[in-house]
Amino acid sequence: MDDELVRTLLKEQHPDLADLELEEVVGGWGNQMWRLGEDLAVRMPREHGSPELLRKEYRWMPDLATRLPLSVPTPVRLCEPSDRFPNPWLITTWVHGVPAEHAPITDPAAADVLADFLLALHTEAPADAPVSERTGLPRGLGFPEVQEYVGRRDELRAVWEDAAAAPAWSGPPLWIHGDLHPANVVVADGTLTGVVDFEELCAGDPANDLAAAWILLPDGAADRFFERYGADDATVRRARGWAVTRALFLIAMGINGEKGIPGGKTHWGPAGQAALERLL
Repeated sequence: MDDELVRTLLKEQHPDLADLELEEVVGGWGNQMWRLGEDLAVRMPREHGSPELLRKEYRWMPDLATRLPLSVPTPVRLCEPSDRFPNPWLITTWVHGVPAEHAPITDPAAADVLADFLLALHTEAPADAPVSERTGLPRGLGFPEVQEYVGRRDELRAVWEDAAAAPAWSGPPLWIHGDLHPANVVVADGTLTGVVDFEELCAGDPANDLAAAWILLPDGAADRFFERYGADDATVRRARGWAVTRALFLIAMGINGEKGIPGGKTHWGPAGQAALERLL
C-alpha cells in the first residue's frame, strides 16, 4: 500500500476527493492511514481481521459520535473491495491533535474531560451490538517476563488477584472503547481533545475503559476521575486489573522496540512504567 494506490482508488471510487492532499501517517497497528485534505483520513486494513472491524465502525460510529463530547473519527464513506485492493477500506473524519504517546496528558483537569467522555460513551448497548471476547478481565495476569523486568511481581499479582476476586459487572452491557492507551487518544495543550481507533468498540464491562485513569492521566488524577465518573468499588477494582495488564503490554512493546522486534514501540516502555507507578 502506498500513496499511488490510495490516489488511484480514490479516483475510481470517490473522484470528488481524489485531488485532495494526501499524506501517509506513521503508526497504526491493524490499519495503514493517510490524512486526506485538512479534515479527512483514509484507513486501509493491514491484517486479515481488520476489514470486518472497519465495517463495524461504519455501522455504529456515526450515531455514537453525535453524543460524544470529544472529537472521534466518524466514518463518512465505506469503500468496497476491488481488483486493486481486495478488502473494504474507510474514509473518516480527521481528529486534530497529537497522539498521547508523543505528547502525554499533563493537565489534571483532563480527569474531568475523560470522565465526561466515558460517561457519554458508557450507555446501554443495543441487543445486536458487537460483543468482544476481550471485554471480560483476562484469565491470567500474563507477561511473566515483563513482571520480572519491572521487579514488582508480588505487588502486581496482588492487584491482579484483587481485581479477579471483585464481583463481576452486573449491569447491562455498555458501549466501551475497549483499547484506551496513549496511541489511541489525542492531546492538545496538555489535555485530552480526541479519542481514535474504535476497532475494539463493543458491548461489555466499563471497567475495561476505566483503566485509562492510570494509563492516560497524570500523577494524582485518578481519584478526581473516579469521583467525577462515580464508579462503584467493585468496578474500580476490576479497572485496576485491566490497568495492570495494559501497563505491562506497553512495557512489553517497549522491550520489543529496544530489541528491534517489528511492531515494537520503544517510547511505550516509559509510559507503561509510569502507569504502574501511579497504579501501585
